Amino acid sequence: MRHPRDSEAWETFDSLHDWFVKDPRNVRLGLGSDGFNPFGAMRTNYSVWPVVLIPYNRLPWECMKPTSLILSMIIPGAKMPGNNIDVYLQPLIEELKELWHDRVQTLNRFKNEMFTLRAALMWTISDFSGLGTLIGWDVHSKCACPTCNFNTDSCRLKHGGKWCFMGGHRFSERGHKFRLSRAKFNGKVELRDPPTILTWSEILEQLGGINVSFGKELQSSKGKRPRGKNVEEDDESGMWRKKCIFFDLPY
Repeated sequence: MRHPRDSEAWETFDSLHDWFVKDPRNVRLGLGSDGFNPFGAMRTNYSVWPVVLIPYNRLPWECMKPTSLILSMIIPGAKMPGNNIDVYLQPLIEELKELWHDRVQTLNRFKNEMFTLRAALMWTISDFSGLGTLIGWDVHSKCACPTCNFNTDSCRLKHGGKWCFMGGHRFSERGHKFRLSRAKFNGKVELRDPPTILTWSEILEQLGGINVSFGKELQSSKGKRPRGKNVEEDDESGMWRKKCIFFDLPY
């Protein structure tokens, strides 16, 4: 893939909304976000989350330049926003819905005339921990892989106590020597196919019982924050921490 235009997500979007493609002036956006320490000292407990929009209507060698990026907002705080990032993203989501439904009258400076502009958010860009914050999937437990979902092949290390993820060679082609190699992996032969990508209806079905209260947690009587439910090794009900605010978008 040399450009996001070649991706499956872009082509699927075009097939579902062919009227959007007819006007090349309609804007396609990508959203990138991640937390960092602005003070450069790891001992300083502070995290800043910039939310950046990338317009893909620019030339391929220009759209990722710093001069083309749109700084939508900056989320400051002593800790990472967690589920509350959806609260900060609400104004942006409302603007995106307006750009899709109501459209915006925009000046075409080249022709010196007004035209109706639409915009769509194609995807989000983040590292793995940022992905968990944006979509609400628990990426720190036994089912950390959102693609494998509840079929993630994992085990807890006996002495280290951390989760170890196996079965990555299920993505290899059929007949690959790694699939039959027992000694180099976990002592098993891998005959499974790659996991299938969940449809939006399957994801919504999993999110059916999720009920999240946003905002600061209340202090308990002893001055400690109440702890949430711990996810046991045989419990898969707590993998989703929220219903992502991007589901409010109509596409």
